[in-house]
Amino acid sequence: MRKSVLLLVIGLLAVLMLAACGEKSQKDVVKGLDNKVAELKGYKAKARMTLQTGSEPQIYEVEIWHKQPSFYRVNLKNAEKDQSQMILRNKEGVFVLTPALKKSFRFQSDWPQNSSQAYLFESLVKDIKGDADAIFKSTKDAYVFETKTNYQNSQMLPLQEITFNKKDLKPSVVKVMDTDRNPLVVVEFSEFDFNASFDENSFDMQKNMSFASVDVETSAAANSEPFAVKYPLEKLEGVKLTEEKEMKTENGKRVVQTYDGEKSYTFIQEKAVAATVATSTSVSGEPIDLGVAIGALTEQSLTWTYDGVEYMIASEDLTQEEMIRVAQSVQGQAVK
Repeated sequence: MRKSVLLLVIGLLAVLMLAACGEKSQKDVVKGLDNKVAELKGYKAKARMTLQTGSEPQIYEVEIWHKQPSFYRVNLKNAEKDQSQMILRNKEGVFVLTPALKKSFRFQSDWPQNSSQAYLFESLVKDIKGDADAIFKSTKDAYVFETKTNYQNSQMLPLQEITFNKKDLKPSVVKVMDTDRNPLVVVEFSEFDFNASFDENSFDMQKNMSFASVDVETSAAANSEPFAVKYPLEKLEGVKLTEEKEMKTENGKRVVQTYDGEKSYTFIQEKAVAATVATSTSVSGEPIDLGVAIGALTEQSLTWTYDGVEYMIASEDLTQEEMIRVAQSVQGQAVK
């Protein structure tokens, strides 16, 4: 009898101790994340982003700066391809910089508010808060959420799993998944500083164009080499390649492919050429993260540069989501 009572007391004490330690609920953790966002003055982070959208994984080093309320600097570098691009937001607008080509594009855009961003802390928290059906679990060292995404091509990437460190609520891993729950984009954070400071030129476009510069001579040398013509792997119903023209240009060749059907479009590719002096072009559209590159998306076109080649999809029939799908499938094969 005494033994039973003793065991009961021990059990009650254990329950009380667990309650005191307090395993936080989903509501508690969301509130903590929301408080972090509210208290933010600025942060710096570094991450490794792996894309599994093609035949071979593409790996990017990502450096993220954010200063409240709306300044951003996201630098993406693919070391293997010697390619670097940067998304910059300051009081003058949103810019996409390609330092190796001495080119920048300026957008009047709401980026990054208009869609999910796997490498921005406040965007991850926004997605968690915005999904009433978000799934939550607590492990020994982490809090894990599974939520819907808010991408323009969310049919391809509808889900994401977001992991935060329990100790400080810093993001550690984000997995963006397809409908079969295969992770196609994985962001692994190696550094995250919630108390970062910035100098007055940290988000200046000209300074960052110089700062992010890669070896332009190497890129220029690569431009003299012919490029492999690529074909979209995305098969739109009733659409087929009906014509391919190759034209000589002063920088090599331009290839124009015509795809006909109910969803007809034109696909153009040619060597990217570095400008002799830095140039900036205004674009009426949105910057769109294609994974391998940052593109410029309008109602009827999508342009981007990858591995020294400029690509453009133009169509009056394709939706923006369809243009994105076609563009993302281009990197899947190098020959017809």
